[in-house]
Amino acid sequence: MNLVIVESPTKARTIKKFLSKNYQVLASNGHLIDLPKSKLGVDVENDFSPRYITIRGKGRILKDLKSKAKKAKKVFLAADPDREGEAICWHISRALDLDQAKPHRVEFNEITKDKVKEAFKNPRLIDYSRVDAQQARRILDRLVGYSISPLLWRKIRGGLSAGRVQSVAVRLICDREEEISSFEPQEYWSLKAHLREKKSKSRFKVSLEKQNKKKLELKNKTETDRVIEAVGSEKYVVDKVKKSQRKRKPFAPFTTSSLQQEASAKLGFTSRKTMSIAQQLYEGINLGSGETVGLVTYIRTDSSRVSNQVQSEARSLISDKYGGEFLPEKPPFYKSGKGAQDAHEAIRPTSIKREPKLIKKYLSRDQYRLYTLIWNRMVASQMNPAVYDQVRVDIQAGDYTFKATGSTLRFQGFLVLYQIEDAEEETLLPDLEEGQELSLLELVPEQHFTKPPPRYNEASLIKTLEEKGIGRPSTYSPIIETIQSRGYVIKDNKAFMPTEVGFVVVDLMISYFPEVIDVDFTARLEQRLDGVEEGKEQSLKVLNDFYHGYFKDRLSEADKKIEKVDLTPEVSEETCPKCGENLIFKHGRFGRFLACPSFPDCKYTKKVVKETGITCPVDGGMIVERRSRKGRTFYGCNNYPECTYSLWNKPVQEKCPQCSAIMTEVRKGKKKVIRCSNKECSYEQKPVKVKATASW
Repeated sequence: MNLVIVESPTKARTIKKFLSKNYQVLASNGHLIDLPKSKLGVDVENDFSPRYITIRGKGRILKDLKSKAKKAKKVFLAADPDREGEAICWHISRALDLDQAKPHRVEFNEITKDKVKEAFKNPRLIDYSRVDAQQARRILDRLVGYSISPLLWRKIRGGLSAGRVQSVAVRLICDREEEISSFEPQEYWSLKAHLREKKSKSRFKVSLEKQNKKKLELKNKTETDRVIEAVGSEKYVVDKVKKSQRKRKPFAPFTTSSLQQEASAKLGFTSRKTMSIAQQLYEGINLGSGETVGLVTYIRTDSSRVSNQVQSEARSLISDKYGGEFLPEKPPFYKSGKGAQDAHEAIRPTSIKREPKLIKKYLSRDQYRLYTLIWNRMVASQMNPAVYDQVRVDIQAGDYTFKATGSTLRFQGFLVLYQIEDAEEETLLPDLEEGQELSLLELVPEQHFTKPPPRYNEASLIKTLEEKGIGRPSTYSPIIETIQSRGYVIKDNKAFMPTEVGFVVVDLMISYFPEVIDVDFTARLEQRLDGVEEGKEQSLKVLNDFYHGYFKDRLSEADKKIEKVDLTPEVSEETCPKCGENLIFKHGRFGRFLACPSFPDCKYTKKVVKETGITCPVDGGMIVERRSRKGRTFYGCNNYPECTYSLWNKPVQEKCPQCSAIMTEVRKGKKKVIRCSNKECSYEQKPVKVKATASW
């Protein structure tokens, strides 16, 4: 009997069905051996030798694996094809006393019958460069976390932590918040002319762009009035008409980062939820009749590459289903991002023939939505670009030039399958000729103010981390989870806001550990760690340069100079019903809450409730914002549990004109519509867009 060891029980069940009865497949349930939790576990004066121990609670699993391995004819280690998977295999091979000179490692990028069987025919040796890279990262993270965190406990408060990557993420959020706070809006104006074409009497709008062929910027009302007076009596003549075609290329298949960003934007998933569901699709889904198969390829990748075989499958489907005009002459090639390891293919379906609608009944709602997103993205990436007919018209009014751009979708291309939120809307212009005179109907000035940069949400933070080379695909989700659970940031309308503790920790890190929290330094360190995996760097040199080069001295200096930080709590107007003290605001893993300052003598706490001002239609209570057990925002009566009335979408003051039920805001892409909450009523209206305009 041969023994196969993987990480996950689900993966074990899937693989077992692909192999003969001569194979026993067991799961390690992740890492079995790691550094101790209670101490540093690294000898910094002896070449950073790690002290590995069996993880608490995993002893029985390891004992069982040792027992089975002794009886097995061969042992195969089939953890995931990445650094962590390689490290798991290395630890297990040593614990089971396997011959390191014999090939035990089995690697596959997708959990399908053919790929798994092929992998077992070609086992390989443990890749020690990967192991070395994982160990170096683990030690570096341990040095930073286990050295700085105790400082934060002593100087600020308990329960805090510092991390080589998480601290940089918090800094990005704090820096953005400071940008927003210091932002001063600048006034500017725009001017549109409403014109009419005399023959067809078609009406259209043009925007002021230039004066005497130079770009014109209107900074205030006075300048705008002057222009209005100048162009009000001028003739409007078509100066130039430029017709062209523009192509919009499809997006590359998903990487880990782009999948998390798009699932956040299109499906409203957190990065954690995205990776959890993607893992389920990767490890295997039962499709009936006993068939369990991995639906997508390995989900931790920075590559946009796909195999020739899959491209052929996609091209065949596109030709049959959509027609030859959607098929490019040659299969497109997508270049991976800067610094990409390109170790695995992009995230794609394991079989293009397995269309989402054909397997929908076997998937949960969220599994189906994410699989559909991955399938559509992959197939669309192999299609022809969308083609737009564009017309640009320059219209002269004396010394001033107005511009209009019309755009119509000539050919859908990949948009037939993969819709994008920023796709151009059709803007039609009448058929104009150069030298043609137009009629001025009205001039419409509009006042604007520049806006500060937006706060980061999960998608934009992940995008920024990737662009700056901070962290790697597998780390984005745990980073976001950690910075929230530690109370460094909170979410407000899906956007990250730093807490007072977050600002304090970042300021302290900048003062005493500037390199650790520096974006560029962290990116360079990531590159060196990647170099270890590629065999270009020695892990011991990387560790020595970091620790003995400056971190050790920084740590000693910080311990002497950092003074105790007094975090004065924010006091609310509400009083404690038990002891009469004014309640204070605190931050927990589920956000802000009110607590009695006399803790631990008084342990009274209260949730912070956001009132909507909407009356509950069932019992007359107040509709308030609440959180589900999974952290999702919803709206319910404040008399819960006596009243269970609730809404998933945000209610508005206006009642439905058809049935008088509560109306709610519903997001459609980047737009919002107001819709009746009564499922039996189909009333829907578009929200009124309020603009700051001036009229004369």
